[in-house]
Amino acid sequence: MATAADIPVATDPVTGPALSPRDIVPADLWEKQVCLLMRDYPYDSVMATRVLGQGYAYLLTAMSFRGQGLGLAPSRLVDVGAHTIILDTVAYAELCDKYNGGHFLHHVPEVEMKNDGSVIKTAQLVARAGWEVDLPLWEDAADCGPCHPGNDSH
Repeated sequence: MATAADIPVATDPVTGPALSPRDIVPADLWEKQVCLLMRDYPYDSVMATRVLGQGYAYLLTAMSFRGQGLGLAPSRLVDVGAHTIILDTVAYAELCDKYNGGHFLHHVPEVEMKNDGSVIKTAQLVARAGWEVDLPLWEDAADCGPCHPGNDSH
């Protein structure tokens, strides 16, 4: 069974090719989730695609570092993409099964927003894991990061 650890980690994402969620997510699921974002938010297809891609990059990074207690946290926009993925529960369970060693990656939101640098550290870790980082989607890092810092949640 494949896990997120099976996704190669780029030692230098600047010189190596960035991973793309489009290579992992089936085309029909991708299009459905882009349409869900456009339905629920004032996004055009370009913005919805960007937000969804960063949501997948974030979740797959969280899966690849499961159990390390790194306190990963998405920005507000990246969290929108992650929520769209998570709410499609059948597809999300399959993603967890395939890339998280069969373990469900829980979402445990906190009420209070963190202002501890965890969002920008997460963006850096996403890049280190080999994913392309759409930095403008991570720019609200100063006042964001409400996710629980547990080992098996984000």
